[in-house]
Amino acid sequence: MEYLKWSNQDGIATITIGRPPANALSQGLLRELSAVLDEIEPNHDIKVIVIHGEGRFFSAGADIKEFTTVSSSEGFANLGKYGQDLFDRMEKFPKPIIAAIHGAALGGGLELAMACHIRLVGENTKLGLPELQLGLIPGFAGTQRLPKYVGVARAAEMLFTSEPITGLKAVQFGLANHAYPENEVFEQALKLAGKIAKKSTGSLKATIQLLNYAKNEEFYEGSKKEAELFGEIFVSSDAKEGIQAFIEKREPHFKGE
Repeated sequence: MEYLKWSNQDGIATITIGRPPANALSQGLLRELSAVLDEIEPNHDIKVIVIHGEGRFFSAGADIKEFTTVSSSEGFANLGKYGQDLFDRMEKFPKPIIAAIHGAALGGGLELAMACHIRLVGENTKLGLPELQLGLIPGFAGTQRLPKYVGVARAAEMLFTSEPITGLKAVQFGLANHAYPENEVFEQALKLAGKIAKKSTGSLKATIQLLNYAKNEEFYEGSKKEAELFGEIFVSSDAKEGIQAFIEKREPHFKGE
């Protein structure tokens, strides 16, 4: 593994994202995450999973520089579909997944966190979907999951402004379960995982199945449309300007093209 490492102790698997400086979600990292889940799923000794980031962030988003290597609308839509399918698998995974979020979970990083069953955050951690700042839209079903947690009006404000919220606000809005001082988040996640690990494997698996009945056909239709529009918008002039502005660390100048 180049970007992830994982270990198992006392029935708890810990997956660590290690892709400095921002733990950006590249295609390679997503493939590694899928491979780790393949290893964990049949392991009867593992009852719960905790995902966290190494360094300053949980994950500050997708790999924007990698976007410049994708040349077509179809290629970008396929990238979105791969992430959507992986995160849908996580939401349906037979073992509970806890995200221990510190520093920031932005863009794809927040979409990854929203696919986990439980989210613990640092009090001042930044959470948001800033894709519109780049002339893009979320591509890993963020437009479908965020309103489910915070409501449509708050999701609209977060998306339209690209401004993140704090961990404390995330708990208040229903996006996260609990907020702690930054240096306590991972420890608290392991503590919670320990409580869950005492439960029956069969009852945990059944409960996850039942929780997923809340995902209706509209969720999947919306996700499919998101991937399609993700690809269409990517080839626009505004998206190219937004990506270039991000790389050059300047404000984008959108022309509506």
